[in-house]
Amino acid sequence: MSETKRKQHFVLVHGSCHGAWCWHKVKPLLEAAGHRVTALNLSACGIDMTKSITEISTCEQYTEPLLKLLNSLPSDEKVVLIGHSFGGLSLAMAMDKFPDKISVSIFLTAFMPDTKNSPSFVLDKFGSTMPLEAWMGTEFEPYGSDNSGLSMFFSNEFMKHALYQLSAVEDLELGLILKRPGSLFMSNLSKEKNFSDKGYGSVPRAYIVCKEDKGIPEEFQRWMIDNFPVNLVVEMEEVDHMPMFCKPQQLCDHFMEIADKFV
Repeated sequence: MSETKRKQHFVLVHGSCHGAWCWHKVKPLLEAAGHRVTALNLSACGIDMTKSITEISTCEQYTEPLLKLLNSLPSDEKVVLIGHSFGGLSLAMAMDKFPDKISVSIFLTAFMPDTKNSPSFVLDKFGSTMPLEAWMGTEFEPYGSDNSGLSMFFSNEFMKHALYQLSAVEDLELGLILKRPGSLFMSNLSKEKNFSDKGYGSVPRAYIVCKEDKGIPEEFQRWMIDNFPVNLVVEMEEVDHMPMFCKPQQLCDHFMEIADKFV
């Protein structure tokens, strides 16, 4: 096995209202290719029933399982970090704290903050492009002692028409059964200090554009790339917001090709 094809450790981070389960097609494919794979449940997500989202007040608390994992790695180990959708914010947080533990971060049709603006900047911008009716009945509920938290629970219609419209009906059904309330932590992120150039900004970044995504449309994906240019852009045709369901093998191939470029 050549040096560039060596075994990698892929760490997979899901998006809002989802969990580690959404990588169920991708994880075995990467493992079959000889790689180590960790698919995490972030706090109050997936099968982590120790908390509900209304007990999580900050994005850092939400991201804690990822931060703990990176903190536990041997000093000489680097991972390939992959974040889907809102998982991009958790990636940024991890990159800021542990830049030396990450060989490359891959933003998969994910929110990608910059270092010039508040951590909530891209979310604020996205929110301004999404009229309430575009959420198709998704439930938003204030929480916390001061109501500064806002939980978000995707409606079945939103998942069917905006997120999974090209995915198999079985994958949509899995999502409908397993979805849990999440949060975008807008209020918390608007108060946090900017991500740093020497932390977050120093880690190589790749972006995978999903061209038929109706959840985070291609135009907005490209705006984020223009706003904070990346080292590599890869495009996927005929995939919705859930490429891990639409085209899992092609997605894995992209992950491995990107990882090899940043060994």
